[in-house]
Amino acid sequence: MSTAILTGPPVPGSSLDADLRSLGFHVEVASGPHGTSGLLAAVPAGQRVAVVDPRFVGHVHALRLALTDPRFPAAAAPGALTAQPEARPALVRALAAAEAGAPAVVAGPAATAPYDVVDNLPDTLATALDADGVAVHRPALGTLVAAVPEDAEARHQARAGVAAVDDEAVRLRNAVKAHDGFFTTFFISPYSRYIARWCARRGLTPNQVTTASLLTALIAAGCAATGERTGYIAAGVLLLVSFVLDCTDGQLARYALKYSTMGAWLDATFDRAKEYAFYAGLALGAARDGDDVWALALGAMVLMICRHVVDFSFNEANAESTGAAAKTSLSVSSRLDSVGWTVWARRMIILPIGERWAMIAVLTAVTTPRIVFWALIVGCAFGACYTTAGRVLRSLTRKAQRTDRAARALADLADSGPLAELAGRLARRTGLTAMPPLVLAFIAAGVLLPAVLGRPFGDGGTVVAAVLYVMFAGAAVARPLKGALDWLVPPLFRAAEYTTVLVLAAKADSAQALPAAFGLVAAVAYHHYDTVYRIRGGTGAPPAWLVRTVGGHEGRTLVVAVLAALLANRGNDFTSALTALAVAVGLVVLVESIRFWVSSGAPAVHDEGETA
Repeated sequence: MSTAILTGPPVPGSSLDADLRSLGFHVEVASGPHGTSGLLAAVPAGQRVAVVDPRFVGHVHALRLALTDPRFPAAAAPGALTAQPEARPALVRALAAAEAGAPAVVAGPAATAPYDVVDNLPDTLATALDADGVAVHRPALGTLVAAVPEDAEARHQARAGVAAVDDEAVRLRNAVKAHDGFFTTFFISPYSRYIARWCARRGLTPNQVTTASLLTALIAAGCAATGERTGYIAAGVLLLVSFVLDCTDGQLARYALKYSTMGAWLDATFDRAKEYAFYAGLALGAARDGDDVWALALGAMVLMICRHVVDFSFNEANAESTGAAAKTSLSVSSRLDSVGWTVWARRMIILPIGERWAMIAVLTAVTTPRIVFWALIVGCAFGACYTTAGRVLRSLTRKAQRTDRAARALADLADSGPLAELAGRLARRTGLTAMPPLVLAFIAAGVLLPAVLGRPFGDGGTVVAAVLYVMFAGAAVARPLKGALDWLVPPLFRAAEYTTVLVLAAKADSAQALPAAFGLVAAVAYHHYDTVYRIRGGTGAPPAWLVRTVGGHEGRTLVVAVLAALLANRGNDFTSALTALAVAVGLVVLVESIRFWVSSGAPAVHDEGETA
């Protein structure tokens, strides 16, 4: 139970007390502003507490946005302030200073004037919290009303403003992401938002809807695995249903402000699990019809992961860029965005998740798995080239310096293990690190991939190339990744590692090598996505022991090359080795990921979907 403290008796006729109770608050009423601290002291330290001016007039949803969002330690709207347990000490200091009529004990120019305890205490406290280093979230209210009228005429106008705006319509509208794709915006969200409201009114949580979406997608994958036309049709329909639920869970979280650490983890990982499980189902269904498309399934998955890593790396590299010098938008791009239809066209051609799932569903129902995968590969390759080219051009025109935090994030995304650390130390002694990191990464990939592609399976030259890959990849991350294009280093490493696994499995003389490679890449990809969402949540990369245990990208690449050389003429042993490696990596990263995301230290972030 959360507690809301009114800083004085409510205005006659006000619904404020009932509105706060409808939001789940226990309401206490102070005799006046000076009596607020006593009531605050009585609230258990582990509870959220809100301080509200009794003159407040506004929509219930304005109060909901300001007082119930779990993602922020403190939040405020005019006349209302909330503080979670971590912000309570600062709130106590600010309130004590305000009631004493003296400046709060804070640093900086904000702490120069005494607080007026009569005129809107919550706003005064919010200013003090900001000055005390507690970032106070102020939600964008738009047309919603939140005001503290000073006289009867102002109160009348505020109430008229409340009556003129349907806050439920605003709440439904705001449940939908502002920048979604064309298919999602026009074919899913017009009705999925009402499904989200239906779920909220029946007490369902976003996590339950997310789980339902996953189960539906897994059933769709099972239908595709039958290899029959009726199964493919059912799979296509169920995949669309799964996507509707996938949109609904985020809309439910925004509608009800139900964000959680578990929700962040589920939402961040289930989209990938659903899509890649469906790829596997299509490959199994094709195999029943005598068509081996595992190489295409794995190729589509590798391409999709690399595209996402480009998105993640670019965004992390520029996350803290501010000011005119950091602007990266090209004038041509800005002019295109000023024309409405070009916005939708540009969003569609990169094949975001809505368009991609719709294409997969329709093609699954009416064509064959081979056609589905080729359409995916061609479409995603074009989208990846389009977005990467634009980001390269923007990076070359970027003037701002990359921050240490951004360089650290890129190093974490690189996923370099102990062999890279050793190679980096050797590279510093030999002066190899004088070369730009991106050049070294290109050399590493340029040495490895031609050998993997051109040499026979099991050839010792591939192992030599893998050793050289370790050396140059370690040198690439031996100094901070602060160059204009250094955000391309992690995607190069992902492409090199995953392509090595794909090609060696395709060349192996075993029918099950590619499915085993699919499992290995899926396990490693989970680790890489987990790293991304930890960084997004502000908690940094996974622990160093985990990266060392799973070998880093360079260690796993070398291990796969060595296994191919040692087991080339031993039947299915290479397949068994890939399977064992996939199981080992998958178990280690999954157990650690679950431990982290259900812990108290996990961030309460909500994944807004693909950045592309």
